[in-house]
Amino acid sequence: VQLQASGGGLVQTGGSLRLSCTASGSIRSINRMGWYRQAPGKQRELVAWFTSIGINYVDSVKGRFTISRDDAKNTVYLQMNSLKPEDTAVYYCNLVPSSATYWGQGTQVTVSS
Repeated sequence: VQLQASGGGLVQTGGSLRLSCTASGSIRSINRMGWYRQAPGKQRELVAWFTSIGINYVDSVKGRFTISRDDAKNTVYLQMNSLKPEDTAVYYCNLVPSSATYWGQGTQVTVSS
């Protein structure tokens, strides 16, 4: 099974993007999926993820990002609104905790000021 993130691009501050993460096969743990990001020179961080009882967000994206999923399509989404330059990063999807098997190439999000 491979995870393919897509939907990134270049947007201005305040803009929106919707990322998609599609599994090439069936993932029984889609309810454990999350979105990570890695900015240049920084460590990869988890920004939005599903838990057994709900959804969590890192403080820096709360109120701006929304994670959702379509189990029938094996797809997880990340709606990103009110984007800021500090959101610039490569975004990845993976399980939480992450699995080395599922790291893909990610999708680049660049927010211009």
